[in-house]
Amino acid sequence: MPADMAHSASPAIRKERIQLVDAANRPCGSAERALMRRFHFWHRATYVFVLNARQELCIQVRTMTKEVFPGHYDLATGGVVGAGEPVHVAAQRELAEELGVEGVRLRPCFDFRFAEQGNHIFGSVFLARYDGPLRLQAEEVADALWMPIADALRLERATPDSRLALQLMLERGLLSQET
Repeated sequence: MPADMAHSASPAIRKERIQLVDAANRPCGSAERALMRRFHFWHRATYVFVLNARQELCIQVRTMTKEVFPGHYDLATGGVVGAGEPVHVAAQRELAEELGVEGVRLRPCFDFRFAEQGNHIFGSVFLARYDGPLRLQAEEVADALWMPIADALRLERATPDSRLALQLMLERGLLSQET
């Protein structure tokens, strides 16, 4: 999805200040989200993989109004890191906003780089275990479902950054496709 899709986001989201980083992931300023998307600036984002006791992954269906990859599956919850915001705080915030999940321990896993389709991201990956109810953020999450990791990997319309993060989790032995 072209990065100039930021016009579909609400005015408040477009004006949100995002932490910008250089090619080595060092903070180098901030910009409004719309400018970050338009100029393909490097920025930070969080990816929280939520597993239940049956080792199923919580998959989100992105709303059609999302600025990037509308209607696609997100294999992790998360989002961009605000200006001056620590990544673990951003991960907790996104988990609470998108799924209504609070007070859950987030296990930091690793950081990775993603540069594709107009996105330039340094991603921070976390793992959470959760079996409670979900309260979806209607503006961003159309639906959520639980599925085995192997099935999640087969989803054709998964966002490429969350797919890469999941593949890296598997390669590093932090998750398994076995249930």
